[in-house]
Amino acid sequence: MKIEAAERVQKIPPYIFAHIDKLKREARERGVDLVDFGIGDPDLPTPPHIIEALGAGAARPEHHRYPAYEGSLPTRQAAADFYARRFGVALDPKSEVLTLIGSKEGIAHLPLAITNRGDLALVPDPAYPVYATTTRFVDGEVYRFRLDADHEFLPDLDGIPAEVAARAKLIYINYPNNPTGGVATLDDLARIDAFARRHDLIVVSDLAYSEMYFEEAPPPSYLQLPGAKERCIEFYSLSKTYNMTGWRIGFALGNPTLVAALGKIKTNFDSGVFGAVQEAAVAAMSGDQTCVAQMRAIYRERRDLLVAALRRKGLSLRAPKATFYVFAKVPGAIGSMDFTVRLLQEAGIVVTPGIGFGDGGEGFVRFALSVPAERIREAVARLEKFAL
Repeated sequence: MKIEAAERVQKIPPYIFAHIDKLKREARERGVDLVDFGIGDPDLPTPPHIIEALGAGAARPEHHRYPAYEGSLPTRQAAADFYARRFGVALDPKSEVLTLIGSKEGIAHLPLAITNRGDLALVPDPAYPVYATTTRFVDGEVYRFRLDADHEFLPDLDGIPAEVAARAKLIYINYPNNPTGGVATLDDLARIDAFARRHDLIVVSDLAYSEMYFEEAPPPSYLQLPGAKERCIEFYSLSKTYNMTGWRIGFALGNPTLVAALGKIKTNFDSGVFGAVQEAAVAAMSGDQTCVAQMRAIYRERRDLLVAALRRKGLSLRAPKATFYVFAKVPGAIGSMDFTVRLLQEAGIVVTPGIGFGDGGEGFVRFALSVPAERIREAVARLEKFAL
């Protein structure tokens, strides 16, 4: 018997970050002090009132058994109430909200629920890699549409060939955007909605960074658009908003048929979220949001420090209006991977090469602001000595 991975696994492109991980390990073994902007994982602690809710919930015997797949009704009600307060969107917690083990679980499983062999998905480029990878897992096809800096990283929908748009079944959007930091206004989303209606597309909206904004106007939800629930499923995560990446809780919200289809996949692939974590999520969404505003202020300070330093160094970039990512253009003709390796080896600074997010990311590197201000200042000092 020949032991080998399934074809779907063999089709996954090489892990572009493996080489960087190896270089990081080798540098640390040599005693190099790395300033790591590579990981999009908040370094700030989860707010105390959320931790307290977790502890109280963990002591309840009813949470020591299997939780419901779809999440408790109080948890889904809290998510619906949050959407009503934050976005003015009315959701039925029983049919239009599904609790997830982090939004990635739902995004990764969605193609199993709605994509048939040969169905075409429109995917941004650059983008979170899971959109395209999991579509290909189910033998779906992917068409990458570019997000260009010249268009503020908004999709050029007119650039999608008519025959491609006619074949497509769904379109992925992610605003505020990872990795670019681009933001879409409600008018921008309305243009996407008009395109989706014209071509009868399902809209998959990834809203993981909605609360990480630096402008007065908070980013909108696609579900705010009139009639959006007719075709949209949106993913919301508590990971970045409340510094809960390790807690693994998020939600799918919107069209009840799409939510139910994803729920059916969930019942066959995994379990529900630990009840104590759900209670903590209720405390997060229902409680005082001052902690989120304080977090935004910290990230704004970090953003301003780093953006100013990169501009002094001659790198071209837009100060992000949201997310905790700075997407900077690599100087000259050097590739993003080569620049990343040079920066690591010569300055002890770790970034993420844009090519890891698709061909549209080539020529850029991503800095994650999950680094304290004093460490950013250290990186700035190193950048001043780094020869471009």
